[in-house]
Amino acid sequence: MPEILQAEFFQRDCLEVAPDLIGKILVHRLPNGKELRERITETEAYRGEEDLACHAAKGRTKRSEMLYREAGTVYIYLCYGVHHLLNVVTGKENQPQGVLFRAGEIYQGPGKLTNYLQITKRLNGQSFIHHSEIWLEDDGKIFTSHTGKRVGIDYAGEIWKNKPWRWIMEKRRGNAWHL
Repeated sequence: MPEILQAEFFQRDCLEVAPDLIGKILVHRLPNGKELRERITETEAYRGEEDLACHAAKGRTKRSEMLYREAGTVYIYLCYGVHHLLNVVTGKENQPQGVLFRAGEIYQGPGKLTNYLQITKRLNGQSFIHHSEIWLEDDGKIFTSHTGKRVGIDYAGEIWKNKPWRWIMEKRRGNAWHL
């Protein structure tokens, strides 16, 4: 039986949480009771006001407010006016940081992932910890990952765009994921 991730998991620095999310299962329970699931294969960390790629780089604003909440809070924003992107707040309250869910086993790309899971801004501000509609499971399978540069943040400058704060699940033999 999979274990649902609890508050302690999220109450760590985003640079610890992001790699540990690789291989976990993201679950969204729809209003009709159906559960959609996808194993996470790629994440990115965004670390506070000093990180020029983080939404909190400009301080506390209407857009960044969710990042200042308690660990485990769902943070969703609209990208390019089209895609809802899903993040989880990590660390300590009022120290803004979080992790973006970039891809799953089947749905590559943060917009495709949320589209498949039917995640919209309606879930913004909810909690992965109280797991009434959205949660993360650990089925005990171990996966390896490697790091890379974060994607789509050229605006943040050379130092921040080149941080190796993206984690990607290792593949083996063709397109098969390590299981």
